[in-house]
Amino acid sequence: MNHLFVDNLTVIDFAYLDPTRGLVGESWIADVVLGGELDDQGMVFDFSNVKRTIKRVIDERVDHRLVIPRGFQGLSWSEEQPDTFTWALTDGSQIVHRSPDEAIVWLSAERVVPSAVAALLEQEIKAVLPANVTSVEIHLREEEIDGAYYHYVHGLKKHLGNCQRIAHGHRSPIRIDRNRHRDYDLERRWAKLWRDIYVGSEEDVVRRHVGDDGVRYVTFEYEANQGEFALTLPEERVYMLDTDTTVELIAAHIADKLKVEFAADAIRVKAYEGVGKGAIASR
Repeated sequence: MNHLFVDNLTVIDFAYLDPTRGLVGESWIADVVLGGELDDQGMVFDFSNVKRTIKRVIDERVDHRLVIPRGFQGLSWSEEQPDTFTWALTDGSQIVHRSPDEAIVWLSAERVVPSAVAALLEQEIKAVLPANVTSVEIHLREEEIDGAYYHYVHGLKKHLGNCQRIAHGHRSPIRIDRNRHRDYDLERRWAKLWRDIYVGSEEDVVRRHVGDDGVRYVTFEYEANQGEFALTLPEERVYMLDTDTTVELIAAHIADKLKVEFAADAIRVKAYEGVGKGAIASR
C-alpha cells in the first residue's frame, strides 16, 4: 500500500470536560497519514485536496468546540432542556453549559483523550475521500513547550466566527521579560494562576450565587449571531477581566498587573493563543 503524510496539517483549539480538572482548554496539532492505491495522477490524494478537504472536516468537527465524553457517569441533562447539560466534578461541584448544537461535540468515550477524538475524525474523513484511499490515520499531539504554559477557556461574544462560542480554549505558552531579560519565575507564577482556568468578562456575568453544595458559582450568559450561550461554574475556577478576553487584552492585562508590581521595570509579555500565534504587550 502507498502512503501519503502531512504533518502539522492544522491546530485544533478547543475545550473539553474532565471529571477533576473541569473545563480544560486545549490545543492539539493534527498530523495525517493516508493509505491507498495510486490514482491516474500517480497520487494517493492530491496535497492541495488534503488541506482543502481534510482540514475542513477537522476544523468544522472539533475546532472551537466543547468536547463532551458521553460515557462519563457524572453527565446529566433533561429532555425539557436538550441544549443544557450538567457536569458533576469529583470535588462535589458542578458545571452547567447551554449552547447551540454546533458549539459542542459528543464523544463516545468516558474521557477525552487524543485517540478517541482521532477515531471520531478518521470516521468522518473517510466518508469524504475517494475510493482509492483505503485508510486514514489522524495523530493528535500537544506542542512541545520549553517553559511555562497554561490551559484556558473563554468565549468572545462579539466575534462573528466560532470564537463566540462560550467554551472553547487553548493550551498556551507565555513569555515574560523584565528589563529585556526573561523572567521564568513570573512565567511559572502566571501559569500556576491560570492552570485550567476560565477567563471571563465581567460584563457577561448575570448571576453570582452560593449553591446547595456550599460552592460559590458564577454564571455567564450572552447572545451572539450563532445563538444563546450560558455557562455556570465554580468561582474558584474563574479569572475575571474587566474587558473582553481576546488574547490582545489578555496580554495587556498581564502586562498591566506586572507594571504595577514592578513600576520601575520595562515589562514585555508575549501571550500565546494556542500554537504559534498570540499577542505582545509592552509597558
